[in-house]
Amino acid sequence: MASNAEPLLKKVYYENCPGCKVDQRKETSRGVPYREFFFVWIVVLCNALPIASLFPFLYFMIRDFNIAKRPEDISYYAGYVGSAFMLGRALTSVFWGIIADRYGRKPVIMIGTITLVIFNTLFGLSTSFWMALSMRFLLGSFNGLLGPLKAYASEVCREEYQPLGQSLVSTAWGIGLIIGPSLGGFLAQPAEKYPNIFPEKSIFGRFPYFLPCLITSIFAVGVFVVCFWLPETLHTHKGNDEEQHDSYDALKAPLDVSHAEKVTEEIQGGRTPKKSLLKNWPLMSAIIVYCVFSLHDMAYSEIFSLWAVSPRKLGGLSYSTDDVGEILSISGFGLLVFQLSLYPLVVKAFGIINVCRVAAVLSIFVLSSYPFIAVLSGFSLALLINAASVLKNVLSITIVTGTFILQNNAVDQHQRGAANGISMTAMSFFKAVGPAGGGTLLSWAQKRQDASFLPGAQMVFFILNVVEGIGFLMTFKPFLALPTTRLQ
Repeated sequence: MASNAEPLLKKVYYENCPGCKVDQRKETSRGVPYREFFFVWIVVLCNALPIASLFPFLYFMIRDFNIAKRPEDISYYAGYVGSAFMLGRALTSVFWGIIADRYGRKPVIMIGTITLVIFNTLFGLSTSFWMALSMRFLLGSFNGLLGPLKAYASEVCREEYQPLGQSLVSTAWGIGLIIGPSLGGFLAQPAEKYPNIFPEKSIFGRFPYFLPCLITSIFAVGVFVVCFWLPETLHTHKGNDEEQHDSYDALKAPLDVSHAEKVTEEIQGGRTPKKSLLKNWPLMSAIIVYCVFSLHDMAYSEIFSLWAVSPRKLGGLSYSTDDVGEILSISGFGLLVFQLSLYPLVVKAFGIINVCRVAAVLSIFVLSSYPFIAVLSGFSLALLINAASVLKNVLSITIVTGTFILQNNAVDQHQRGAANGISMTAMSFFKAVGPAGGGTLLSWAQKRQDASFLPGAQMVFFILNVVEGIGFLMTFKPFLALPTTRLQ
C-alpha cells in the first residue's frame, strides 16, 4: 500500500511550466519573496491610482460641464461619473478571471495596465459629461486585474507569507485610493494654482483636469515595462501531468475524512476533483461580506471629497482641492505605516475575523463624529478631520485585507482567478452603487438642512454607519463560514 501511495505524494515539477518553476523556487527558498512582492505592490498601486483620483476635482469638473442646473445637483451627476468605472469592471471581471485561469495572470495584468494609460489620459481630456462618463466606463471594463493580482500574491509566496502578500495588495490598493485623490487635489486646475508654470493658454489651461491623469498615465507606462519581469504562476502542463500535480495538492491539504475519501475515489478513477465555486459557501460568504464593506468604502470616498469641498451653507467644509489632497496624503502615509508595520502583528495576535470586527465597530464611532467636527474651524478642524480620516482609512483597509485573505484561502490555485473574478464582479456592482448612491444621498441631504431628524450631513453619515453595521453583523456565524483547510 505504501509503495502505491508514494507516487501520489511525490511533488513533480515540469520543465516548461512557469507555475512549477515558481513552486520549485518556493520549496528551495523559504524567505520572503521581496522582489515579487515589490512587483505586485507597484502594479496594484498603479491600477488603483485612477479609481478615486477624480473625487477631489469631480465637483468642479461637473460644474464646468454646465450640466447641473443647481449647485445641489452637482453631487448627483458626479455620482454617475464615479460609478461608471465600477460598472464597467463589474461587467467584465469574471471574463478577465477566466482569461487569467486559462492563459495566465501576467497577460491580464499587462492588458489592464496599458489600457489604463489610454483611457485615463482620454478622461483627463474630456470636454463633456458624456465623454467623461464613457472614458471611465471603458477604463473600468479593461481594469480586471485586481482579482488575478490577489490570486498572484497568494501563489508567488509560501503559505506562511500569504497574509503579508494580501496585506501588500490591500495596502497598495488603499494607498492608491489615497494618493490618487491627493494627486487629483494638488494637480487639478494647475493654470489657476500655478500660473507661472502652467499658462492659461497651455493645454493644462484648456483642460484643467488633465495634469493629474497625465501623471498617472506616465507612471503606468513605467509599470507596464516592469510587468515584463513578472514571473507567471499559472501551471500550464495539461492532461495526465496536470492531474498528477493537482492530485498532490489535493492530498497534501489537511482535509476532513469524508472529503479525503471523495478526493481519493476521484483520483483512483482518473479524474481531478472539481468544486463548484458558487457552492463554496466559505468563498461566497466572504465575497458577500467583502461587497458590503466595499459598498460602504466607495460611498464614503465619494461622499467625503464632495462633502469637504461643498460650501458651509450646505453643511460642507468649504475646502479647496488642495485641502482635500493634503488630508488624503496624510491618510495615505498613516495607512502605509500601519499596514507594513502593525497589521501583520495584529492579525497574528488576534486573528483575521476578530480584527475585522473591531475595525468595523470603531469605524462607526469615527464616522459619527464627522458632522460635529464640521462645526469647528481653523486648527482644531484641520487636526481632528485629519486624525479622523487617517483612522477611518486604516480601519477600512484592515477589513478589506482580512476579506482578501479569507477569499483566497477558500479555494485552490486553479480556481483562484475565477474566484477572484466572481469577487471583483460582485464587488464592482456594489461599488458602482456606492458613488451614485453616495452622490444622490449627499445631494438630497444638502437640501434638508433644517430637518428636525438628522439634518444635512448627519443623515449621510448615519446611513453610512447603517451599512457598516450590517457588514459587522455578517462577520458572525451562521452567515460567515470560515475555510477549514487554511490559515484563518
